[in-house]
Amino acid sequence: MKQVIVMGLGYIGLPTAVILAANGYRVTGVDRDIKLLQELEQGKIHIEEPNLNLLFQQVRSEKKLRFSPQPENADIFIIAVPTPARADKGCDMTNVLQAVESILPQLQTGNLLIIESTIPPLSCEEIIKPLLEEAGHKVGENLFLAFCPERVLPGDIVRELLVNNRVIGGFTRQCAQEAANFYGSFLQGEISLSDLKTAEMTKLVENTFRDINIALVNEMTRICSHLGIDVLEVIRLANKHPRVKLLQPGPGVGGHCLAVDPYFIVEKAPSLAPLIKTAREVNASMPAFIVEKAKNLVAGMDKPHIAVFGLSYKCNIGDLRESPALVIVKALRQEGYSIKVFDPHVKNVSGENSAPAAVKDSDLILILTEHDEFRHLDYDELAVDMRTPLVFDTRNIIPARANPFSRIRLYHLGNI
Repeated sequence: MKQVIVMGLGYIGLPTAVILAANGYRVTGVDRDIKLLQELEQGKIHIEEPNLNLLFQQVRSEKKLRFSPQPENADIFIIAVPTPARADKGCDMTNVLQAVESILPQLQTGNLLIIESTIPPLSCEEIIKPLLEEAGHKVGENLFLAFCPERVLPGDIVRELLVNNRVIGGFTRQCAQEAANFYGSFLQGEISLSDLKTAEMTKLVENTFRDINIALVNEMTRICSHLGIDVLEVIRLANKHPRVKLLQPGPGVGGHCLAVDPYFIVEKAPSLAPLIKTAREVNASMPAFIVEKAKNLVAGMDKPHIAVFGLSYKCNIGDLRESPALVIVKALRQEGYSIKVFDPHVKNVSGENSAPAAVKDSDLILILTEHDEFRHLDYDELAVDMRTPLVFDTRNIIPARANPFSRIRLYHLGNI
């Protein structure tokens, strides 16, 4: 039974460690956060994901997964630490480099090192490989180096870690094949082999593609608002074209991938990436657009109160990373508005514990996250306790073309 070390126990590292333990590997999860390790030892997980807690409790009870603040000897090492953007929007590789340096004393002949953290192209070859060689290893001969990014959707991580296709880049073909043999032992999806820099770029392009497509509809939203055109109706009609599939607009882009990864491409070739940079600017500007529209809706009211529904960047999870909702709430509070927040998926954040508590005496419900709980609310019933029955639905969860409520006045990104 092979020993695997997973460096970093965040949104990718912990589910990966759990799945590997469930598939017959002896796994040690390593993280510098001592409090986090203590909570995991007590059986408490910090990530809200369907089926993750159940699988975690199973492998924990079977003693297939253990935790440590320091790495130890193993057969396979996986780096899954976060790579945030620096102040200049470039990639901060501090966590990755510290993780690699911490495992150098543990690496032995025949070990496989896999980088899963998202990094700029050429990082493995120009930064990580030299670190390994300076420690006396011959990459591609006695040590195998590969890059294999995850392709998961928060809210479905456990399933997608098993079924999604994976791209594996290796310093040599044998490096890639060693990693493919490992992933092939539990992965149900297709495995494609490539070199390091191609795999690194592939990960970034996937998220940049999505960011640019979202930027298109967000930009069209601003244009249509300026011209007095319902952008949602435009999208509905345009999508009847057999080769058009426009996405839905929203208050911005969040998460650690779409809101960050495109910058890593811009960092490597800034003069050659004007489209990518502009798309990021468009999406990053949406919170200010939402704030301005919300202010217009409550203009003239005496000390308006706003009830915010949703803080997380995505539906049905509690992930706050790069969430545009946080930017919007902060901006409104700085403007002096009284804000109450309700998000049933976010813990350890000051907020109300129910929708009625959040909307009492409010003048506007501002929907920023499309949680299922918000889709099924009776807004007419909530309106009874509101001072002014207004709803600004930035996620289009209340169908504008068939608004079933009579007491509320509904605004969305098509008629704002």
